[in-house]
Amino acid sequence: MKQLFTELSFSCSKLVTKKYSTSFSSAVRMLSPKIRNAIYSVYGFVRFADEIVDSFHEHNQHNLLKDFEDNYYEAHKNDISLNPILHSFQRTVKKYNIEDSLIQAFLKSMRADLHKTIYDNKKDYEEYIYGSADVVGLMCLKIFTNGDTDKYDALKAPAMRLGSAFQKVNFLRDIKEDYEVLNRSYFPNVNLKQLSPEDKLNIIEEIKEDFKEAYKGIVKLPLESRFGVYTAYKYYLKLLRKLESTPSSQIMDTRIRVSDLMKFNLLAKSFIRYKLNIL
Repeated sequence: MKQLFTELSFSCSKLVTKKYSTSFSSAVRMLSPKIRNAIYSVYGFVRFADEIVDSFHEHNQHNLLKDFEDNYYEAHKNDISLNPILHSFQRTVKKYNIEDSLIQAFLKSMRADLHKTIYDNKKDYEEYIYGSADVVGLMCLKIFTNGDTDKYDALKAPAMRLGSAFQKVNFLRDIKEDYEVLNRSYFPNVNLKQLSPEDKLNIIEEIKEDFKEAYKGIVKLPLESRFGVYTAYKYYLKLLRKLESTPSSQIMDTRIRVSDLMKFNLLAKSFIRYKLNIL
């Protein structure tokens, strides 16, 4: 019966992924069936933690996040949790030997969102991105490389750059809500009251460099994961190009999206390039 509960738990993580991010869930479907559930479980864990710090303002978020963390470690110790998101995640952590330091770095960045609103220097900015995004990429890389430490070490830097690129695109796309609703300013030395074209250009160029370095690792990923990661990469690259072509004043007034038709076209083109081995 425990196996049935475990299967149910991974199904819950999959449901969380589909509900919160149609784009990411589409990319996960391009992965090998052997690793999809593990990636769903990682997303479910980080999504719930992020939801605590971003949404539950009418509750004691500090206590909620602490309980979430404590319950995870209890689940890891006992090999079970009645919280299906935590149960599936701890199973993935053990199966793929995901280091606790990655989880701790992630939770540290989540705790920062509860008290830190302005990142006025590059060191703090990069530390936050490492914990909130880079380590998530490394958790996924642990799954992709499945115990091949040489492969993991070789792809570690590109995986982190991809996580950084995704996070910075999200920062730029969500800049209005982060600033006006959550009172957060992630980009150092940038006046979000009036985002200048120069500041936007600098941010765009920084993200382009991240994508450039990340791509070098994507093409070396195992076949089971390469197409799915490439699909996510192309989606975020399209978002970046839309942000680049949008005047800085408009970025502060709207949230840039990629249409469903455009997503389908990106997927089709990515599939063709993957099949022709011309990524």
